[in-house]
Amino acid sequence: MKKKIFKYYHFLLGSLVLLASCTKKVDEAFMNPNATTRVPIETLLPGVIGNFIGSSAAAGSAYGIAQDGMYVGRYIQNWENYVTGSQYDMMGGATGASDVLGSVWAMHYFGQGQNVSKMIEWGTEEKKWDYVGVAYAVRAYGWLTLTDMYGEAILKQAFDPNRLVFQYDTQEEIYTEVRRMCHLSLSYLNMTGDNVSQANLARGDAYFYNGDVNKWKKFVYTVLARSFNHFSNKTSYNADSVIYYCNQGINTVADMAAVKFANSGITGTSNFYGPLRNNVSSMRQGRFVTDLMTGNLTMFAGVADPRTPYLLRENTNGTYKGIRPNKGTDGLATADQPQNFWGGTFATTTAPASDANSRYIFKNGSPFPVITPAETFFMKAEAYYRKGDKTNALAAYVNGISLSFDMLTSTADYHNSVPTAKQITAQAKSDYLANTAVVPSAASGLTLSHIMLQKYIALYGYGCIEAWMDMRRFHYTDTDPATGNQVYAGFTPPSGVDLYTNNNGKLVYRARPRYNSEYLYNVEALKLIGGLDLDYHTKEMWITKP
Repeated sequence: MKKKIFKYYHFLLGSLVLLASCTKKVDEAFMNPNATTRVPIETLLPGVIGNFIGSSAAAGSAYGIAQDGMYVGRYIQNWENYVTGSQYDMMGGATGASDVLGSVWAMHYFGQGQNVSKMIEWGTEEKKWDYVGVAYAVRAYGWLTLTDMYGEAILKQAFDPNRLVFQYDTQEEIYTEVRRMCHLSLSYLNMTGDNVSQANLARGDAYFYNGDVNKWKKFVYTVLARSFNHFSNKTSYNADSVIYYCNQGINTVADMAAVKFANSGITGTSNFYGPLRNNVSSMRQGRFVTDLMTGNLTMFAGVADPRTPYLLRENTNGTYKGIRPNKGTDGLATADQPQNFWGGTFATTTAPASDANSRYIFKNGSPFPVITPAETFFMKAEAYYRKGDKTNALAAYVNGISLSFDMLTSTADYHNSVPTAKQITAQAKSDYLANTAVVPSAASGLTLSHIMLQKYIALYGYGCIEAWMDMRRFHYTDTDPATGNQVYAGFTPPSGVDLYTNNNGKLVYRARPRYNSEYLYNVEALKLIGGLDLDYHTKEMWITKP
């Protein structure tokens, strides 16, 4: 009996080994697509960085700030649609089965989402503390940009793969999480030893900071400064915190956070606004920004801004004109209509085969800024101004303008694409800064309008979401108590028939969450925050209220 049992056991063991061997071969040949597959974290970071702007994936494309910036830019009148009838020109929100204005949502939860979580998990196991620090930096930026777009969002239950529906959390909670993520990031970026390596970090970071941990720290400090700067309507606003983090943040063009592109002729490797990707064919510069830069408004009256040919397009008359929301050609004669951003005629929507006539961030290979030193100094100028320290506010204000010029002239793709006769010279910059219509002769003459309008110019094109945050902080038309004048002097929001019908007479303050996740699968949670209301996009956010 024992012998038979032994033989049976031996046979069974052999069968199990054979079965295990077959199962292993089957598993190797047909891997479970839903199972976690471990990959080197160095291969995750390039896609994570690409998602800042507008990357592509098999499950979707264009996640990032550039895609949503195309529409937010219309809210702030950076540009408008070249024909009438665009609901976004009229400050409308997304309607129906549309993912418009859902790209930042997809960037944070899908494009970066689990990839960032795995960078943190695997980076911790592998003691690659620099990668962990970068991952927390990306997540902090994502949380801040997300809540600035949408207000309430999914925080506590986010990134839980076992959930099918998710509850929304408050904007106040998300801001707290932004700062927690920032400090976690700094704690890891300050770590050395183990498997920390600039050369290895550069493998995944080739198109952003090339593995420079010190620049990543400055990025994090500037995200912190942004988070404190946004509290200007709150009694808890602390100007000293803004100044403190600005001082440690991005203060030079060399430290600028910008996504770079291989520009290999494939759309996914080029700038989202370039002709190769063909995304901005219907956009034409707005009248507000054009009049602001050509001296046709009360602020900076009579002063031609030397940055104009870099940021805007001329017409066949050689002058600069823009259009108002929902006005089409806005009554401009053909010769006065501005070129499109690739150098074609106003009416041309076909992308050219070459970007030779494109400029600034509208070239295929141009870097796309995420945070710039000019923004840092304008945040600092506003903080000093609110403290009542106008002397330091003026100094920061001048530095902000100066660095805006420097970013344009020292970035080859921005500068070299401008015709030689229109390029900024040292003398042109000096003359502009010496003009008292731009820079008051005494600190006492500085106003919030000076600061916010110059910041608006400096953020043109790439910083639409941050500029929108600024405008919402000032409720678009708030006046400066010190002057009694509108802070955004000359800015006129759409009204009457030019304001979208669903707005019910109100201006836009947020985007609705992404349709293809929330409005298909998370409807009950949306109901609790009013997300099904047709005018949900006009609901003012917590951060802009007292």
